[in-house]
Amino acid sequence: MRSTLTVARRELAGYFATPVAYVFIVIFLVMAGALTFTMGNFFDRGQADLQPFFTFVPWLFLFLVPALTMRLWAEERRLGTIELLLTLPLAQWQAVLGKFLAAWVFCAIALALTVPIWITVNVLGDPDNGVILAGYLGCLLVAGAYLALGAAVSALTKNQVVAFVLAVALCFVFAAAGSPVVTEFLTQRLPVLADIARGLSISDRFTGFTRGVVGARDLVYFASFIGFFLFVNAVVLDHRKAD
Repeated sequence: MRSTLTVARRELAGYFATPVAYVFIVIFLVMAGALTFTMGNFFDRGQADLQPFFTFVPWLFLFLVPALTMRLWAEERRLGTIELLLTLPLAQWQAVLGKFLAAWVFCAIALALTVPIWITVNVLGDPDNGVILAGYLGCLLVAGAYLALGAAVSALTKNQVVAFVLAVALCFVFAAAGSPVVTEFLTQRLPVLADIARGLSISDRFTGFTRGVVGARDLVYFASFIGFFLFVNAVVLDHRKAD
């Protein structure tokens, strides 16, 4: 794991060496706060919980995480540094995992900066902090799922804009797969696909965490989702290297 952590530290330092990290964090915090306190009716609800916050965070990640991942491999390929990276004395999976971990830690830092909202809830009421903690865990897993998917897409192209658009589209598919509109449409026409859509839906899996339920199925789902797309990422890189 030493080589993996070395790559992760290099990537994480690279985020904060450019304005990208600060822009991402500021936009995330401003949007999360604005949506929670306005559209989420944080005060008007009169309930001591963070449900309004958890409602919007996955959808914010839907756009912000692809903006983070679009440069992971696309920039390396455009600059031609990917060949140098893959010739270093480390396995390909270590490079893939290292870049993913760096981005995941960055998302964790962004989430940690929203703790003042959690503190506000505790000042105003007596919330179930276990439920809130489970919700934060769910947010982190959703971020990890989007990161793994976005990284795999970034490895497919040298164009960061293309990587961003494709990642947003694919993340939206997995986020909206379990929505009532989609499931009702599929139930009326293709019932089998409706069940598959519910099973693949990131939003449905995340809902359990917001209720304080950390289910084994949901954990396995996110672990499998992340593992699968990291594997795809490695396969794509191997194919590109062969070319």
